[in-house]
Amino acid sequence: MPDQTPACDLSGIREAVCIHTKKVTDACRDKDCVEDLRVYLTRDCQGILDRCANARARCVELIHTDIQVESVPYNNGFYTLDITFYYRVVADVTVNNNRPVTVYGLAVFSKRALLFGGEGSAKVFTDTDCCKRRSGCSMPHAVVEVVDPMVLSSNVVESCNCCSCCCELPELPECVLQWFDDELVLSGECRRLLVTIGQFSIVRLERDTQLLIPAFDYCIPTKVCSETGNVGGAESPCDIFSRIEFPVDAFYPGRNEPCIQPEDSCTGCYRTTSNN
Repeated sequence: MPDQTPACDLSGIREAVCIHTKKVTDACRDKDCVEDLRVYLTRDCQGILDRCANARARCVELIHTDIQVESVPYNNGFYTLDITFYYRVVADVTVNNNRPVTVYGLAVFSKRALLFGGEGSAKVFTDTDCCKRRSGCSMPHAVVEVVDPMVLSSNVVESCNCCSCCCELPELPECVLQWFDDELVLSGECRRLLVTIGQFSIVRLERDTQLLIPAFDYCIPTKVCSETGNVGGAESPCDIFSRIEFPVDAFYPGRNEPCIQPEDSCTGCYRTTSNN
């Protein structure tokens, strides 16, 4: 006899309430393999790389993401998302067969996605606004979810033999520059560090909306904020640690993964759409 999913018990509904939330209008997922991404090292680190014997990227950390949303002309409801990812790259460099020296720098990767965001003409104001000028159309909210990329390979090349993209580096946000305690070398280097990374991401567009939903009860916290108020002193770290459940999902990440639906016509972050 096949398993049957029990029906949801609605007997506990107390009332219907109206909430303000964000509705996902469109979303896509992507798996990018970015080859030979240039790393802009700090000045001291670049001096070490210029005289190194070999180098190997250790890890890549995503430190900032910039998203620009623009409507698509003559295709109402669709928007392009220009996404720029900023990474902090840490590498181990060997000089004269000595112990490896840690160097670090910045890598930048940009991509574009096309998603449906719906149409809206309402101007939204809140009590925190102070005479802000609003545009004539209501833009959807863009959200990008990314995990730190995987390092697939790395190599060092002479700058004159570099075949990677030498596009102009976009203006760096202040929050990105704060990750580096020295000036980044953008040109004039003898050698370049290139990394190949693999990145998983989910991109979506959202719009504010109001929904009518069932309410079962008030959400009253049951957990005590502090467990160190016992008479006679605080509990030991081992006592607190003993109550933490074992993180099984961290070791078996696909254990509770939901069933994956068949692939549609979406290729990467680009959807094939029709004006109809």
